[in-house]
Amino acid sequence: MTTDLLFHHIDELLTGGDQGVLYDASVAFAGGRVRWVGPSASAPVARQIVDCHGLVGLPGLVDCHTHALFAGSRAEEFQRRLAGASYTEILEAGGGILSTVKATRAADLERLRSLLHRRLEAMLAVGVTSVEVKTGYGLNPATEQRMLEAMISTGSPVEVLPTFLGAHAVPAEYRGRREDYVEQVIRQQLPRCAPLARFVDVYCDRGAFTLDEARAILEAGVAHGLIPRIHAEQVAHTGAAAMAAGLGATSADHLEQLDDAGVAAMARHGTVAVLLPGAMLYLKDPPPPVAALRAAGVPMAVSTDFNPGSSPVRDLWTCATLACLRMGLRVDEALLGITRNAGRALGRDDLGWIGPGSSADLVLLAPPPGEPAELAVLVQYLGGHRAHHLVKAGRWLIRDGVRQDALAAGAGGGE
Repeated sequence: MTTDLLFHHIDELLTGGDQGVLYDASVAFAGGRVRWVGPSASAPVARQIVDCHGLVGLPGLVDCHTHALFAGSRAEEFQRRLAGASYTEILEAGGGILSTVKATRAADLERLRSLLHRRLEAMLAVGVTSVEVKTGYGLNPATEQRMLEAMISTGSPVEVLPTFLGAHAVPAEYRGRREDYVEQVIRQQLPRCAPLARFVDVYCDRGAFTLDEARAILEAGVAHGLIPRIHAEQVAHTGAAAMAAGLGATSADHLEQLDDAGVAAMARHGTVAVLLPGAMLYLKDPPPPVAALRAAGVPMAVSTDFNPGSSPVRDLWTCATLACLRMGLRVDEALLGITRNAGRALGRDDLGWIGPGSSADLVLLAPPPGEPAELAVLVQYLGGHRAHHLVKAGRWLIRDGVRQDALAAGAGGGE
């Protein structure tokens, strides 16, 4: 077998699949697909060979929970919170999520597309090749649809998996009319947005949507062909994780207040626990019950929850480290959390592992100066890693740390 491109002599490679971790490994591509993964001594012939001594490799990283499409800034709010203002006080003054909604509604399609493109490029630079992005800063039919249109037309090689999150908050114009807004989400937003989305999500928590409201919206989304997911058990226990698991949710996310019944339901239905250490850090929340999830065999993914308010963190490596330091994950769990289990959280069996039959996504990174080329070192250091080589869908996009295609310029514009 002769292949097109061989990444040869990778010091340490996380395959995310049955081969586990390989040492002195090689990955071969041909025709835009992964053709072979294994020990370098058995590597096939290739037309182009890249010497990867001193590098570590992983499947393309998967950021499985983000709110990366938004306009406006919340920096002033951040300073107010540091000075002692509560989130409720800021929200009642028209800030918080409502200020982001106002700015996002005012942004046209080209502006939204440009903002998302630039953020995706920053994620790609650290090795992320697939990103879930949610709506939820429109909260009306037109803007929610416009957000989805921006997601599916960014021009970035990063794969975007779009989620409809019309039930993110009750907008100001519906204050005191919660039932009317839930009806609007189901009757107006969903029919317009479902054809453009893959998932339906609801923020079910104290001060957000109730368990009954969340169930009604998720069931309506399923009827439109969407896959359910849930923001669950973050501020208060509601039973949302168990409810969503019973509806076939691929993931329940946050989970700081998850109880034993919720853990058991997630284990029974194969629902992935998505841990969001950025939000936990910024909001000073307690950790999720990681030991109970581990004991029950619930797969654990790690994501940034990148958003302008509660988790302005877009470096997935930083979150992998925080998941170990603040939540109690092991290094191997954190690595699977940003690869294979993140793919599972998105219902994608081809994401987060590298081998024949996987998505042809590979990232190679150099360790920090003076450190050995080991995967654990990347988790030990708090972020700042950059892809040395990156292949997405069989295309070599980053070579020796430099973007190789003209799409890097994208739609232009600034954040």
